[in-house]
Amino acid sequence: MDLVNITIDGEQVKVPKESTVLEAVRGIGIKIPTLCYHPEFRPEGSCRICLVEVAGARSLVASCVYPVNEGMVVRTNTPEVREARKAVVELLLANHPEECLSCQRNLNCELQKIAADCGIRKVRFDGEKKNYPADAANPALVRDQNKCVLCGRCIRACSERQGVHVYSFANRGFNTTVVPAFNAGLHEAACTFCGQCANVCPTAAIVEKDDTKEVWEALHDPKKHVVVQTAPAVRVALGEGLGIASGSIVTGQMVAALRRLGFDRVFDTVFSADVTIMEEGSEFIERLTKNGPLPMITSCSPGWVNYVELMYPDLLAHLSTTKSPQQIFGVLVKTYYAERVKLDPQDIISVSIMPCTAKKVEAGREEMKASGYQDVDYVLTTRELVRMIKEAGIDFSNLKSEEFDAPLGISSGAGVIFGATGGVMEAALRTVSEVLTGKPLECVDFHNVRGLSGMKEAEVHIGDKTVKVAVAHTLANARIILDKIRNGEADYHFIEIMACPGGCIGGGGQPISTSPDIREQRMAAIYECDKCAVIRKAHENPAVRELYDTWLKTPLGEKSHHLLHTHYHAQVRK
Repeated sequence: MDLVNITIDGEQVKVPKESTVLEAVRGIGIKIPTLCYHPEFRPEGSCRICLVEVAGARSLVASCVYPVNEGMVVRTNTPEVREARKAVVELLLANHPEECLSCQRNLNCELQKIAADCGIRKVRFDGEKKNYPADAANPALVRDQNKCVLCGRCIRACSERQGVHVYSFANRGFNTTVVPAFNAGLHEAACTFCGQCANVCPTAAIVEKDDTKEVWEALHDPKKHVVVQTAPAVRVALGEGLGIASGSIVTGQMVAALRRLGFDRVFDTVFSADVTIMEEGSEFIERLTKNGPLPMITSCSPGWVNYVELMYPDLLAHLSTTKSPQQIFGVLVKTYYAERVKLDPQDIISVSIMPCTAKKVEAGREEMKASGYQDVDYVLTTRELVRMIKEAGIDFSNLKSEEFDAPLGISSGAGVIFGATGGVMEAALRTVSEVLTGKPLECVDFHNVRGLSGMKEAEVHIGDKTVKVAVAHTLANARIILDKIRNGEADYHFIEIMACPGGCIGGGGQPISTSPDIREQRMAAIYECDKCAVIRKAHENPAVRELYDTWLKTPLGEKSHHLLHTHYHAQVRK
């Protein structure tokens, strides 16, 4: 690595030649405020908050886009620098709504934090306030242009990370906005509702639609039996929003908190993930042995399903017809569980806690009413659960661990790893291998499909068969694989695609962080959950076995086909 010598605030340091001033400065522990900068996207230098002084430059420079060079002298803390940063932030605040106390991002807003860190106690400017209507006609996301600081991070997340290109800048000057084409609402645009724009927005210009009010009302309705399911990725991220170190496994505390909120039963989506494997694994075996449409692609991620319906409808035959774990759980609650506990399904309210904003859209699809009712009534993100726990005054860190309720709370490690990219593939391979060979696996860990690489390929030997698999996360990587299939260049048998970076652990409803290291910590925690599980294969889950023995009878059977499978269709939006 080529290094150059530079001086930062009087300290001589060696830094990589390709560094920006911002990277060099942060490398020695100096914090420079930024808004438009995000470590995973190309830098733009548009917000001008990261200004520093460079000897010889005619003016202050934006450190996030200014390259280092040999002998450079940088000053980050001069009176001129501090005053310039303050002025930029004050100008943003002059046009920003003054509703911090009631804002969804209060105490977790980057603009708010920067203003405090810059020592701004009074805004010297009185600017014109914007008055745009909220874009809230979809079930997942709310856009409030009045709170937009024009950092462009949502644009880059949608284009660079997801390859969907929903957002762009429109108009000029004070009237500049970030909008979908033709100023359409998200429900009209080709949006997948993955929520990555909300995850990178520094303010509350894009947030998840809040359904906590409706859930509170259900919890306090004595006529309703309210059950909740929790996705695998929630247990390794929930703690972050409640003051616990990132990557902490808080499963037992989460269960206890949900009971204190008033849920009548606390179940685990991992149970229905195991059921998903029974159906999806059987579906794959049938396609593999009977020359069905291959490659078969998983359909657990609703953001990904929306994407293929919008962009690649000609490839829909490759999608697994097995519903997602959320929807399998929803339909089983209002059929199987309702029969067991002798409850009228119309008196059951089914709530799910998901790391995903697209799950809100999935729950409302017409195909997801196989029980005769809406199978999942309300979807809350991890962030919404954080807010409910705080609102209830629950001291989360001091809760004693509790166990999920049976039978829909009994699960395997295979179902837990659904929360990480490659996890659905690995869980399926554990079951498919044993079903096809009739022999137990010597090792259940398929390390070749794990990790945060954008795309992974592997060959798995199952008996006398060689199965070629691929794993991709983010929709930009999904596009690469789909183009290969469309062009006849892919010889895979089985593909897993997740819409979000890292899979569900990086979902659009998870606690917000700009650090990519957080996803690594969450992923490590997911695999620790699997490693410590008593049962590590979906087909060995005793509650799942009982479900099939007493009620469903067989995977891909008549009842399973009616309740647990669906078909997807092309979507046409702007």
